[in-house]
Order: sequence, then C-alpha cells, then structure tokens
Amino acid sequence: MAAALSGKIVQNVFVSNCNQQSRRDCFAPYMRNSLPFPLIGKLAWTGISSMQLRALFKPQNDFIIHRNLHCNASASATAVPYVDRSDFLRLQNGSDIRGVAVDGVEGEPVNLTEPVAEAIGAAFAAWLVEKKKADASQHLRVSIGHDSRISAKLLQNAISRGLAGAGLEVVQYGLASTPAMFNSTLTKDEAYLCPADGSIMITASHLPFNRNGFKFFTNAGGLGKADIKDILERAVDLYDQFTTESLTNSEKKASLVTKSVDYMTVYTSDLVKAVRKAAGNVEKPLDGFHIVVDAGNGAGGFFAAKVLEPLGAKTSGSQFLEPDGLFPNHIPNPEDKTAMKAITQAVLENKADLGIIFDTDVDRSAAVDSNGREFNRNRLIALMAAIVLEEHPGTTIVTDSVTSDGLTTFIEKKLGGKHHRFKRGYKNVIDEGIRLNSIGEESHLAIETSGHGALKENHWLDDGAYLMVKILNKLASARASGASGGSKVVTDLIEGLQEPAFAVELRLKINQNHPDLKGGFFREYGEAVLKHLENLIASDSNLQKAPINYEGVRVSGYGGWFLLRLSLHDPVLPLNIEAQSNGDAVKLGHAVLAAVKDFAGLEISALSKFVGAS
Repeated sequence: MAAALSGKIVQNVFVSNCNQQSRRDCFAPYMRNSLPFPLIGKLAWTGISSMQLRALFKPQNDFIIHRNLHCNASASATAVPYVDRSDFLRLQNGSDIRGVAVDGVEGEPVNLTEPVAEAIGAAFAAWLVEKKKADASQHLRVSIGHDSRISAKLLQNAISRGLAGAGLEVVQYGLASTPAMFNSTLTKDEAYLCPADGSIMITASHLPFNRNGFKFFTNAGGLGKADIKDILERAVDLYDQFTTESLTNSEKKASLVTKSVDYMTVYTSDLVKAVRKAAGNVEKPLDGFHIVVDAGNGAGGFFAAKVLEPLGAKTSGSQFLEPDGLFPNHIPNPEDKTAMKAITQAVLENKADLGIIFDTDVDRSAAVDSNGREFNRNRLIALMAAIVLEEHPGTTIVTDSVTSDGLTTFIEKKLGGKHHRFKRGYKNVIDEGIRLNSIGEESHLAIETSGHGALKENHWLDDGAYLMVKILNKLASARASGASGGSKVVTDLIEGLQEPAFAVELRLKINQNHPDLKGGFFREYGEAVLKHLENLIASDSNLQKAPINYEGVRVSGYGGWFLLRLSLHDPVLPLNIEAQSNGDAVKLGHAVLAAVKDFAGLEISALSKFVGAS
C-alpha cells in the first residue's frame, strides 16, 4: 500500500489525539500524531482511493471522516495559537470565505481551524445583530448546513459555538445545499424553526477535499464582499480575546441552544410542487421519463429520490449519490470535462431521456440530453435564456464576460432578448441583474458560464436544483400538452446557437516577486498590461475593441474574439480565445503576445507555446 501512495500524500497527514468531549481540557496548539509510515509528495484528486484514505481515518458517521485538526491550548490565558490579521483577511474569496481545513496537501497548511471558525461565527453574530437592529430581548436564529466535506462537522460545531457564545439560537441542518440554506431565511414554518434570521453554508464548492469555507445569507440574499471583509475584521478582534474560560462557556451555551431539524424535506417539497404546478397540478408529470443524476458525492444526491421519483421519473443509473467528502469518482464540477464525461456516459448507457449533474453544494448544475449533448457553459445559458424569454419576452439576460459572440447573436436575433455581458463572479452577475431592474431595465435571468444561474422569480438565488426544475417544467408541460420525444423538446430550444470551432483559455501568471513589480500590488501590474494591450489594439486595423465592455480588454477580429482580463482574486491574467478555426485563433494569440511579451513579470510560456505550436 505504501508504494501505491508514494508521491501522492504529503508526509504529515495529522490526526489529533483530542476529541470534542475533552476539548476544554486539551488546549495545546496543534498537537498531532503522524501516520504510521512516511509518505511524500502531494495528494492528487485521483491519486489515492477513498478506501485507502478511509483506512487511515476512522469514520464517525455515515459520510464524514470526523477528525479534530488540533487541540487548542493549555490552561494559559492565551487559549489559541496566534493568527496574524492579514492571515484572517486572506480567507476572503470574493463574497465567500475559503481556507484549508484539513492537513494532507503539501504546501497548504491549515488556516481554517476550529478557533478561527468559532471567531467567524461570533463575528457573523455581531454583524447580524447590528444589521437586524436587534436588542437584548430578541433571540436571533441562525441556520447552519454543510456539504459532504470531511471537515464539515468540526467546522459546523465550531461556528455553532461562536454563534451560541454571542447569544444566538443555532439550528443545524446537517447535510444540505447552499440554495436550501438561503431558502431557510424565507420559509415561514415554526415546525422547522423557520424563518432563520441568518444562514451559513459550510462549503468550498468544487475545491479539493482539504478545503472548506462559508457562505452567508439573510432574507435579502447572499452577503457581498464588503460584508465578508467586515465579518473577518470583527473575527480578528474576537479571536484575540479568546481565553480558556470563554471557549468553555461558548461550548456550554452551544449545548443548550443548538437544535437540529430536517429542513431539506421542506426545500425538496417546494421543488416538487413547482414542477407539478407547471404541468397543471398533475401528481406525476414526469411519469415515463428516465432521468439520471450525478451528484459527484456532494450534497445533491437528494435530487433523485426526493424530487424526481415523487414526480414519477425513473432514476435507475444515477450515480455517486452517496455523500463522500473525498470525492473519489470525479471533481464535482459541471465545468470539468471528466465530470461531464461521466454523466454523459451514464445517460447513453442507460438510454435515459436526460442527465443532471450538480457541483458539491448544488448551487451549480448542468444537463445532458438523450443523445449525449451537453448543456453547460454557453449551451446552458442559451437553454435557460430560451426558457426565460418564452415567459418574459424581450427581457435582458445578464452573463459574465467570457460568453461567446454566438450566444449574443442567439439571444438577441433568435430569441428577441437583450444580452448584457458583465463581469466574472457569480455575485457580480447577480447584483447586476438586480441593479438593472432597479433602474427600470427588466431582467429575469443572471447566469455565469460556470453554471451559477439566478432567476428573479427565485429571489435571485443561484440555485442549481432550481435551474434543473425549469428544464423539468418544460418536459412536464410538453407531456401535459400531448407532446412526446423525450428531451428533444429541450434540445430544440437551442437550435440555431452558433458555437465556435475552436476555444481555449490560457492563464498568464504574474510573478509577484519579480523586480518589475517594485514591491507593488499585482493588480497594478496587471492593469498596466491591459492598458498597453488596449493601446496597441487601437492601431491594428484587423482588430476592433468591443464598444461596451465591463472587464478586461475584449477584442473582435479574424472571425473570432479574445478577452484578456485580470482575475478577481489571483495574480493571473486569464486569456480566452474563440475562433472559427485554429489558425484564426493563433492570429488572435499573436496580437496578445505582441502586447505582453515585454512585461518580464508576466509568465507567458503558455501563450508562446500556443502560438508557436499551433
């Protein structure tokens, strides 16, 4: 076994000796036991099987490998290891918090520890009390759910302690989806302790097993970047005040005010009702349809048994429905080629009418028709635009910046809508849809190529399950009207969509240690690159800069287009090129290379290779 693992797992995958019961007596920072044999290298997605890793760690429930990441501290006044303010703030990932929660990957030390999570919980509590203008007599309620990650239970309990220590009521949902957590702030049903005043989803989307993080909601929607920064800044101050006594008290409070409910029953029931309503209140509107689901071992396995089967659909052939935070089969990501190949193969082998695939926390999704044609990225946007524009003729469809010119033509010429291409980032896209409505421009759909899609009718929540319900509604309503042909009714909706013959994305990294940066921030350097490219384009008659553009430099030419932009979070300039031939794509690549080749702090080997080898 050791030979099989060599080069796949870092030497020190640690397991703590202490447990939750002994937490108050075991406050020594980062005391761990190492594995019984030395291993080297970096854990890869598929380099080690789920069974092999499970042999190393004893499972504590039916899907989570429950391990404590550290024992916090001794009986000193300083109960937790020191964490610098900048380290706290680096946990921000746009409108989410993300960090490393589990040891096991070389070069990725744990920074989302239990004390850090507890401080974040307490900080969210303070933020929520302030936003809700709650007084001491009000007992605000926060719901917490998580996906299938192996660190989920530890972080759930830690953040519960932070909330409870601040005087809030805590409701744990256990395994849940991100959209369900937002819905819990809208549902009015005291039997399920709803509505929640705030909600937290513990997830890191499709990232590897060692990562985790938090998404936050109120009934106004997901929190924005400024809110996350505020919460993390509060968390730093609270973390510095932690003592042995305060941590013990928060644990006692959590045991008194934490409750558990099965809220997913409410959420799935609402999805079922939506499809039945679309079909004229037929009890089993999907009777006769064969639909397979691939949950990628994330939180979306409920969709087969709790949504499709009550609607009458046959779901045999569905796969990877069991939650497993090691993700042993494929990355739970509708953009990933291996994941899409898996659901496509399942559809074809089972002769199914439709395939549905979710990411880990079910806020993204994609579909496959009976012939194995994928509906993700531009095709998914085209499909959802067709459905929405049937219901709301002429409405504006908001997308991110990397959507194709063919999609614009399809939305505006074929469907009669308006395509508003905005910035990358699902929150940016959703907020832009909300903004357009606020100034009188009707928009009913905001959707990213990644599969994040939000509808005005669904409170602008990016809900992968609800997107699939919209597709199911088309199948059900077609069946109710006497139409047949399986998923053909869906496939026909994107007839006429022009797709590029060639598409590529290259990532040009900025070396933050290069002397050219002169100690400055990488964003300044990236902006300088973009400005130089923009100036060169103006003098090239073969190229035309997009007249309206909200991110980076987008240029048309040689029958295609390219977009060079600065990543939202990383020192990277992603370059997207689409063209009708490989040769035309190379011409566009040459235009970019001419502009960036003199920036020594930019790693351009990928672009040079593409241009030179094509």
